[in-house]
Amino acid sequence: MGTKGIAIVDMDVKKLIGVLNKAFSDEWLAYYQYWIGAKVVKGPMKEAVIAELTEHAADELRHADMLATRILQLGGTPVTEPKEWYKLTNCGYDAPEDPFVKAVLDQNIKGEQCAIMTYKNLLNYTLNKDPVTYNIVLQILQDEVEHEEDLQADLEDLLTMLNVHKGK
Repeated sequence: MGTKGIAIVDMDVKKLIGVLNKAFSDEWLAYYQYWIGAKVVKGPMKEAVIAELTEHAADELRHADMLATRILQLGGTPVTEPKEWYKLTNCGYDAPEDPFVKAVLDQNIKGEQCAIMTYKNLLNYTLNKDPVTYNIVLQILQDEVEHEEDLQADLEDLLTMLNVHKGK
């Protein structure tokens, strides 16, 4: 923890750490949702969706690492108890109880849309107050926007394929 690095933060650092721990919790739940979804998904385009979900899981884990590092830099402690993730999450967790490709894609699109709004709010919160956190959040937001696009493209391909298969 660098004292000057904390001193340049022009906001309540404890509150910021709390907000970052909420995002950190989201990232761990998103990681698991993608990871387990890749294991259980069934149906057409399964292999392409598995590849996409696996890639996104790795990105979510990297985001959690970025947030943990920033929390530590600010003198805080990342959430150490997984059960706390559920209490702190902004976006929740959707277990892939229906493993059909469309259901898994829909769940993850919903999660990405929540993440996009969460990080948009975090950008506004840190703008001109904490440039380091702002930059981290901007990098994560860029990934989340890309994830939503990837998943929506997979869903569009799936629906096109299913409609063609039905003769439409």
